[in-house]
Amino acid sequence: MLAVLRNPTYRRLFTAQVIALVGTGLATVALGLLAYDIAGAGAGSVLGTALAIKMVAYVGIAPLVGAVADRLPRRALLAGADLTRAGVACALPFVHQVWQVYLLVFLLQSASAVFTPAFQSVIPDVLPQERDYTRALSMSRLAYDLESLFSPALAAALLSVVTYNGLFTGTVAGFLGSAALVLSTALPNRAASSARSGRRTRPTTGMALFLRLPPLRALLALNLAVAAASAMVTVNSVVYVRETLGLSAGAVPLALGAYGAGSMAVALALPRLLDRVTDRTVMLRGALPLAAVFGGLGVITAAQDGSWRFPALLALWAAFGAACSAVLTPAGRLVRRSAPPGKRTAAFAAQFSLSHGCWLLTYPLAGWLGATAGLPSAVVVLGAVTLGAALLAVRLWRVPGTAVEHEHTDLRSGHPHLDGATRVAAGWRHRHGYGVDGLHPVTRG
Repeated sequence: MLAVLRNPTYRRLFTAQVIALVGTGLATVALGLLAYDIAGAGAGSVLGTALAIKMVAYVGIAPLVGAVADRLPRRALLAGADLTRAGVACALPFVHQVWQVYLLVFLLQSASAVFTPAFQSVIPDVLPQERDYTRALSMSRLAYDLESLFSPALAAALLSVVTYNGLFTGTVAGFLGSAALVLSTALPNRAASSARSGRRTRPTTGMALFLRLPPLRALLALNLAVAAASAMVTVNSVVYVRETLGLSAGAVPLALGAYGAGSMAVALALPRLLDRVTDRTVMLRGALPLAAVFGGLGVITAAQDGSWRFPALLALWAAFGAACSAVLTPAGRLVRRSAPPGKRTAAFAAQFSLSHGCWLLTYPLAGWLGATAGLPSAVVVLGAVTLGAALLAVRLWRVPGTAVEHEHTDLRSGHPHLDGATRVAAGWRHRHGYGVDGLHPVTRG
């Protein structure tokens, strides 16, 4: 898997991604401490609101970026997003009011909503061979998982010698380092650009792809299944460890680490696996077992005592991480194959926006149900959401070759492929066995 790092362009971009992730992790810890300084016991509500603002920025900004990104210089766009994040991080130590925290969080996350989809759309052009691109996706998944484990430990070490304001300095350094690496990298030309074709990409272009193409519709359902499972882990880990199991605060990182370990194990195994089986097989078989994991969680939740519960919780959290990674890691391959090159940035922006829209729904649902109706209700409802979404994905993602009704919006009248097609407002609609060719850029996986 590390062989892809031999590509100097990808190596620089991957390093930039890792450095920026570490900076983001340090900022997350520092923001928590800043919120406590400002709001005291109300810090939880401040951070909860900040998390909601983050998701709103992701959902709202990414499609707008996808509409214009293909007409902007790639390096300038990526470096500009990094420099914006660095500037916001510079201002955070001078914040003294809650509304200032919210404003800066919105600016910070809006810049991230610019950087991430644009970065994701560059990698397929840097690594055009699917085998290499698959390994790059696994590397990216590992980077996210390692950041979630490494950044808190680094922050703890830094806090032993500096105040939390010093963490913002590390954040600034991370974003500046990422910008420097991006600016020093020669990026390949776009495979095809909407700007060169004379067509403007609309903010809804990526969304339209997800609604029109069967595998991308299935990906949207899979995003919801993953969001329900990961929200249970992210929001309620501390409740399970502290309240249900009565353990110390030091056990919380172990639980979150188990989730990360499961995710990393699958990310490491996927490159070889995807050489032999399709994306469809891996992603659906990753999503469907999530309901069974929720069933096991229901047993732990209902149990009144027993020393076995914490090891069982760690195993379930690792299973959640493994299943979610099996869905999320190949998602980039699916988007890359399904979207024409000129619409690729818009498609990645739509995936970024829609997936975070699912988290915007499931995060408060997990927290509200756990706090008001109790953890058993949260397990039942989120488990039902996961199962329903996974089954919907199976129904939407048909076996390759199945006749599928679809539309063509970019073929002229009289094109031979449109024989028997019906004219609709957006183009032409017809039905036939759906496979990969120049007219149907949808994966067989």
